[in-house]
Amino acid sequence: MTNRKFFNIKTMAKVSILAAIAFILMEFDFPIPFIAPPFYKLDFSEVAVLIGGFAMGPLAGVAIEAMKVFLSCLFFGSGTAYVGELANFVMGCAFILPAAWFYRRHKNLKSALIGMIFGTLSLMLVGGLTNYFVMLPAYSFFFHMPLEAIISMGAEVVPFVNNAFTLVLFCTTPFNLIKGIVTSLMVFLLYKHISPILHR
Repeated sequence: MTNRKFFNIKTMAKVSILAAIAFILMEFDFPIPFIAPPFYKLDFSEVAVLIGGFAMGPLAGVAIEAMKVFLSCLFFGSGTAYVGELANFVMGCAFILPAAWFYRRHKNLKSALIGMIFGTLSLMLVGGLTNYFVMLPAYSFFFHMPLEAIISMGAEVVPFVNNAFTLVLFCTTPFNLIKGIVTSLMVFLLYKHISPILHR
């Protein structure tokens, strides 16, 4: 997608609408029992972002992700929320960019599936690193909670958890795997119906 094409009014309007939808979907989050501690919550905001990335390219996907995060910071921003939203943006881009880039090169069902698989694997890797190095220390700092207390919350769900690494390995990574699969499945079911509207 060229800059001239991306910055036209119609495309920016579509990006803004999808970002607003993603922001709304982001607020309907919920935990996944038996997989991860309750502070890990699943939402369907990446469905709108990935649909936009497929329809208008990776750059549009990043723009939708950025606007979604900006809206969340604007309405619900606080110390830990800003760190969380920054991590959300990084992990969202890690999922969206490989999927949208691969689909952009070969626009067919096979490419979409392969792109979403690569996106899910990227989400798992980047999500694990982001949680280990950023999110867990940030939660511990902002909530004045020892890291051991956070780890013990993970141990209540998965008995194998006994340190930050195992928390990321046995809770964060499976959580992001499920998020990637659920998001990919929903996009797979919805994109064919929504794509003609976005291309109109």
